Amino acid sequence: MRRSSSKLLKSLCISAALTVGLPVAAIWAETPSTAFTQSLATAASDDAAIADWYRETGYEPLWTGADDAERRSAFLTAILAAPDHGLPVARYDAVALMSAIRGAESEGDRGRVELMLTRAYLAWAHDLTSGVLDPSKVDKGIVREIAVIDPKTLLARISAGNPEAVLDWLLPESQAYLNLMKAKIGLEAQIAAGGWGAPVDAGRLEPGATGPEVVALRDRLVTMGYLGATSTATYDKAIEAAVVAFQADHGLTADGIFAEATRDELNIPADERLKSVLVALERERWLHFDRSTEMVWVNLPDFHAKILDKGRVVFDTRVVIGKASGNTQSPEFSDVMEHMVVNPSWGVPRSIIVGEYLPQLQQNPNAAGHLRIIDSRGRVVDRASVDFTAYNASNFPFDMMQPPSDGNALGKVKFMFPNPYNIYLHDTPSKSLFDKEVRAFSHGCIRVARPFDLAYFLLGRQSSDPEGEFQGYIDTGKETTVRLETPLPVHLVYFTAYPDAKGKITYRRDIYGRDAKLYDALVDAGVVMPGLQG
Repeated sequence: MRRSSSKLLKSLCISAALTVGLPVAAIWAETPSTAFTQSLATAASDDAAIADWYRETGYEPLWTGADDAERRSAFLTAILAAPDHGLPVARYDAVALMSAIRGAESEGDRGRVELMLTRAYLAWAHDLTSGVLDPSKVDKGIVREIAVIDPKTLLARISAGNPEAVLDWLLPESQAYLNLMKAKIGLEAQIAAGGWGAPVDAGRLEPGATGPEVVALRDRLVTMGYLGATSTATYDKAIEAAVVAFQADHGLTADGIFAEATRDELNIPADERLKSVLVALERERWLHFDRSTEMVWVNLPDFHAKILDKGRVVFDTRVVIGKASGNTQSPEFSDVMEHMVVNPSWGVPRSIIVGEYLPQLQQNPNAAGHLRIIDSRGRVVDRASVDFTAYNASNFPFDMMQPPSDGNALGKVKFMFPNPYNIYLHDTPSKSLFDKEVRAFSHGCIRVARPFDLAYFLLGRQSSDPEGEFQGYIDTGKETTVRLETPLPVHLVYFTAYPDAKGKITYRRDIYGRDAKLYDALVDAGVVMPGLQG
C-alpha cells in the first residue's frame, strides 16, 4: 500500500536533525524478566491488539532490550519531526519518552516504558498513514473511506525490518505532501518575521492608479513574493502582472484589477493560510492511491475537473458543484468511472421530488410539466387522477422522471461512477453558470462545462473515431450506455491549499466551511500552530 518516502521529506523535518543518544539503564536485562513481563502485561491489558502481540511473542521487548538501541533511536528521531508534519506532538512526545527511559529504575519501570514506546509508535504510525481525525465525525460531507493498517502488521514490520526503512515507509508518499510541508515551514518562518505586513485598505485599483493605496498594495505583493523590489507608487505593468499571478493562484478572475474579491483574499493573514496548509496535510494523509495512474481529479473549491496522467493535467474543464446551503453540498469520496450514458433520462432524486416538486404539484397538478410522474410499476401516472394534497414528504408514492431532450437537466451525457450518494458528472442546459467565479449551484452532482470534450477524451482511450462515435449515439435520440473498456478512478477532494504543477501552493475559498471544522478538530486533537499557543 505504501512505499518509502524520499530523502527530501526527511530533510524537511528540521526538528529531526537532532541525534538521539540515550544511556540504557543498567537494570535492563538481555531477556525479559518476570517483573518486566508482569509489568508489561498489566499495563497492556486494556489494549487487546498490544496485549495479544506481546503474549504471542513471549513478551520480547521491541524497544528496551539490550539490542534495541537502533530501533529506539530511529523512532525517537522520527517523532521529533512531528511538528513539521502538523501532528499532535503530545501523542508521541519524544522528550517525555526520553525522560521516562532515563528515569527507569526497575524491571517494572522498564515494562511500563516498553508499553509507552509501543503506544507512541502505533499512534505515530496511525496518524501518518490514516490521519489524526476520523473525518466523517467532523463533517458528514466527508464520506471518504480511510485505510487503516492493522496494529499487529505495524508491530511485525518494526520488529523484523530495518527500523529506518520501516519508519520511512510510514511517511505519506505524495509529492503534494512534500510541497505542503515546505509551505508549512515557510509560512511559520514568515509568521515569526511578522507576517505579510499591514492589510491593504483600498477600494478598486486599476492600472495607472497612483498614491499611497498603490504603495500599500505594492508592499504587500513584494512581501508575499509576487513582485520584485520596487519603489514605484504607480499601478504599473509589473504590479498588474503580480495581481494577475496572485488572482490565478487564488481562484479569482485574473483580470489584473484590484477589487473586492482580490482585496479579501490578499488580506488573509499568513496564519490563516497556515491553517489551510495544516488541514491539507491531514487530508493528504487520508489519500492512499497510486498517483502515477490516469485519474479524474475534482477539487471542489477549485470548481474544476481535471484528468491527470502521472500527475500531468491532460484534460481540464470548469465545473459547477453542490450549493453550500442545506443538504446539497457535494461529498468527498473516491470511486471508479465505469460508463457514460448518452441522451440520459433524469430520475429526479427523492429529496428534490418532495422538497421542490411536491409543493408545486399541490398548488398546481400540471406544474413541472416537463417531468413524468411514475408509479411503483414504472407506469406513467395521469396527473388528473391524483390528489397531490393528500400526500406529504414521507408518504408520496411516486417517482418523477425527465426523458431525454434538449432541455433535460442532465444535458446530453452523464458520466457514471456508481456510488451510494448518487453523485456523478453530467452535462447541463444551464451554461451561463460556468461564467461565475464561485460555481456552487447544483444539488450535489458535478455539472461539466465541456461534457462533449470529456466524452471525446474518454472514448479516445478505446476508439479511433471518438467524436464520430459519440455523435452517432447523440443522433439516435435514445438513451445509450457506453462502457469504458478501461475504468477510470475518480477522486472528489476538497483542498483549499494545494500545490500547482510547479509545486507552488495555491489557495481557494473554504466554500463549505469544512476546513474550518477540520482545523478546530485538529486543535482539539492536540495539533499546535506555532505562534498561536494559548
